[in-house]
Amino acid sequence: MSTHDSLVISDLAVTYSTSRGVVQAVQNVSLSVAPGQITAVVGESGSGKSTTAQAAIGLLADNAQITAGTMHLGGIDLARLTDKQWQRIRGPRIGLIPQDPNNSLNPVKTIGASVSEGLEIHTSLSTEARKARVIELLEMVGIDNPERRYRQYPHELSGGMKQRVLIAAALALEPDFIIADEPTSALDVTVQKTILDLIDELRHSRNIGVLLITHDLAVAGDRADRIVVMHDGQVKETGYAASVLSDPQDSYTRQLLADAPSLSVASVPQRRSVAGSVRAQQSAHAVAPWQRDVPAQAEPAPLLSVRNFTQKFGDFTAAENISFDVQRGTTHAIVDESGSGKTTTGRAIAGFSSPTTGEILFEGKRIDPKSKQLRKHVQLVYQNPYSSLNPKMTVGVTLAEPLKNFKLVGKSQIKERVARYLELVSLDPEFASRRPAELSGGQRQRVAIARALIVEPELVVFDEAVSALDVTVQSQILRLLARLQEELTLTYVFISHDLAVVRQISDTVSVMTAGQQVEYGETERVFSSPTSTFTRSLIDAIPGQRFRDGSLNMGL
Repeated sequence: MSTHDSLVISDLAVTYSTSRGVVQAVQNVSLSVAPGQITAVVGESGSGKSTTAQAAIGLLADNAQITAGTMHLGGIDLARLTDKQWQRIRGPRIGLIPQDPNNSLNPVKTIGASVSEGLEIHTSLSTEARKARVIELLEMVGIDNPERRYRQYPHELSGGMKQRVLIAAALALEPDFIIADEPTSALDVTVQKTILDLIDELRHSRNIGVLLITHDLAVAGDRADRIVVMHDGQVKETGYAASVLSDPQDSYTRQLLADAPSLSVASVPQRRSVAGSVRAQQSAHAVAPWQRDVPAQAEPAPLLSVRNFTQKFGDFTAAENISFDVQRGTTHAIVDESGSGKTTTGRAIAGFSSPTTGEILFEGKRIDPKSKQLRKHVQLVYQNPYSSLNPKMTVGVTLAEPLKNFKLVGKSQIKERVARYLELVSLDPEFASRRPAELSGGQRQRVAIARALIVEPELVVFDEAVSALDVTVQSQILRLLARLQEELTLTYVFISHDLAVVRQISDTVSVMTAGQQVEYGETERVFSSPTSTFTRSLIDAIPGQRFRDGSLNMGL
């Protein structure tokens, strides 16, 4: 492969100066991105993949330093550029699609102003010409009614729309290369597929090289020409996507493959709790009572019942006529696209809002949002640990707080209980002395899960609680949740856009779209014989299809 027009990184090393001394974040990293091709860098949180991407676009933190290696874009030595020189490269030659649109778009700027910023800096286009170009870009990335969106603010757009805005901004100056840093990690599968299809189409039509940073091997296998697997700041394996995924040489790559639910979704056996097995035998999809030769055993009363739940906010209906039961000791999943009412339903179950109409029953009684004791029995784990943990409190204080509020243990036992639950979520008890800013995103989410479980509730609502975790940590958390459920007879409501995870962990599932429930039943039945067109579209969008059907090997 000619590297004359490629983005080439050779033997890169990056260190960070911290209060604990110098940290080696990246060492001996080499990769290349050719025009019109995708190179995917895959690894867990803290593997060095984002640091590598930040170095390649000149956006390393102030306390970071490139200590070795080279980075070339054609004949340009990127490692030696000054800040002023980088301004001529960043945008016109290398664009960036950042991970989190909520933090990447200025909340007080309109969408039009955000996308046109690069055009204003790097071109001499008039105000009207810039506006026309931005509207053209918004339309190109599939945003409906671009003239209206041009005048709107980020909070008025869905997550998928905001991510499209970031893609439009990255394309504004027609760069040769794009660095996409986890561009779809928080999106539901159908929106993720749409965004990745868009990136794919753009790299083909415009011959753009893409450096894709992802923790999802399934996405890498579907989209990338080459894959680079990183761990602890080093490259563990690199090669053509088909070779790396079909015949991994490194034990770490093999572990990532084993932990990725999307790559084995077609053969994942349904996980059944004891209570779930009972429910399966008594489900509405089983043989009708009048067809049985023996009397049917009465089904136990569900721990949670949602009956005709409707939630309105002014004239907007977020969820309408939702009904399902959850048996004690089972997991019920709620899946849908962003903005379809699943989080609204989860918050009402956890007692953070009252239904507009309908009812939610816990142990046969209506949930009372004003009841303090409800928090002891029903806990909610949020999607975003950045906003759910107090930045001023240490981890130990955070975990101890609910123990003190509910007077669950004596003062002398709090430290021991905190240490135990940190270990349960695969964190060293030493983390008790740290604050959230000192933890990775995955570590913060494990703390949030530990905080919910430490009061030993009966029901836990997980709102996209593992969606942003890398596959290895995600696999650890899912195994932990399954084990705790069996040991403590915990009941889960699991809100997720990841259907592969849903199939792995849940007994029953509700599929929602536009605030309405379009399918409900045993998980295995819903996956194997979906009755809704929308459900089938969700299943078809699960990444890793090329790996599962064998077409990934066609290029070998």
